[in-house]
Amino acid sequence: MEKSKKIIVGISIGDINGIGLEVILKTFKDKRILEFCTPVLFGANKVISYHKKALDLEVNINGISSLDNIIEGKVNLFNIWKEDVKIDLGASTKEGGKYALKSLSSSVTALKENKIDVLLTAPINKDNIQSSEFNFAGHTEYLEANLNGESLMILMTNELRIGLITGHIPISKVAETITPSLIKNKVEIMHKSLIQDFNINKPKIAVLGLNPHCGDNGVIGDEDDKIVKPTIKEIRETGKLVFGPYSSDGFFGSETYKQFDGVLAMYHDQGLAPFKALSFGYGVNFTAGLDKIRTSPDHGIGYDITGKNIANITSFKEALYSALDIFRNRKEYETLKLNALQKK
Repeated sequence: MEKSKKIIVGISIGDINGIGLEVILKTFKDKRILEFCTPVLFGANKVISYHKKALDLEVNINGISSLDNIIEGKVNLFNIWKEDVKIDLGASTKEGGKYALKSLSSSVTALKENKIDVLLTAPINKDNIQSSEFNFAGHTEYLEANLNGESLMILMTNELRIGLITGHIPISKVAETITPSLIKNKVEIMHKSLIQDFNINKPKIAVLGLNPHCGDNGVIGDEDDKIVKPTIKEIRETGKLVFGPYSSDGFFGSETYKQFDGVLAMYHDQGLAPFKALSFGYGVNFTAGLDKIRTSPDHGIGYDITGKNIANITSFKEALYSALDIFRNRKEYETLKLNALQKK
């Protein structure tokens, strides 16, 4: 069939015992969304039907056996397994991880083969998904291993974008992992992403310090003075608008973050704790730096509320809208870049 003119959004369904399918189904219950994108779920009819019945949700699903049969104006379901699967809502099970990986693996393959335009991932359980095929700390690392580019996890809203210089690593490993090369790489990825994915021509980026109070001139560690400050100075000499280091508590407490287009945190909780305090429930996780676009909601699998029909869909919807916006911005950037080259 002729490729859909609307943006095709592939959706991995996540842990089949979590809230992923609830937020997916409730989102596409609003048929207006189908006016500007074509969703494709990667899963199986029986699993979808089980969740629809458990949640008493009426959502029309168009089952397909090939990605060549995607239909605009419908919520498509690419059936990737036929066997019966035991569903135990709210529980972490081996099956939950196994079929979350089947969905993710199939959707990433489709993304690589350009069968879908963007990928939206529902939450996985980082423990039960571990296997010989998935030996990663999370989605970000798995995607980096399977796609082209170097990843940067960015948590974002319309007002705030926080990237992580180090991601899912133990806190005991953070200081030894921070190097001038790593900082430069992550700044470069964020800088490029802000331009091509968010249409910001001269992005301003803030870098947070590693130690409390950025080390207080060496009293609380010397990494900020010896590594972070000289590296930022070196980057700024290339013309990039990069500033810092900033002490995280004051930076967020005084709302200094509002002066920047992007923020780079040194480690996971330094960035995600303030982000979720400021925007939990409507934030989006975007994997920048790769040749393909992937977003996800900022929440987890929600075992404690699974099956109760009370999961908030706002973050999932924002992740969908963000994927569409980034896709359009990236296409526009590529067109402008091509036109500029042709004029030379």
